[in-house]
Amino acid sequence: MDDTLKRLLAAELRAERLAQEAEQAQERTIAEAMREARADDERFTARIPDLHRGFIRKAEERAEQTIAELTRRYDERHVQLRELAEAREREALEAAFALLIDPRW
Repeated sequence: MDDTLKRLLAAELRAERLAQEAEQAQERTIAEAMREARADDERFTARIPDLHRGFIRKAEERAEQTIAELTRRYDERHVQLRELAEAREREALEAAFALLIDPRW
């Protein structure tokens, strides 16, 4: 019986040691995961200014493209309106000269 109790006590001690080792391993794993998470967070936080600059640069590029397109359209419309105005000016001058030289006046 004494042998059996000794074996049970030894088995219990081993089981307790294994449980403590498993708990320590778990704590180390959690601590490592926390360190990695903090490091990832710090890396991301450090990249925020670069990300922000990238977004601003892209927004500025899109704005410049939009401005260029609007300017091109404006210039085209301006040319069209100028041509129409010149054509109407000729017609108006011809009508005015016709009135001036009309013998009925």
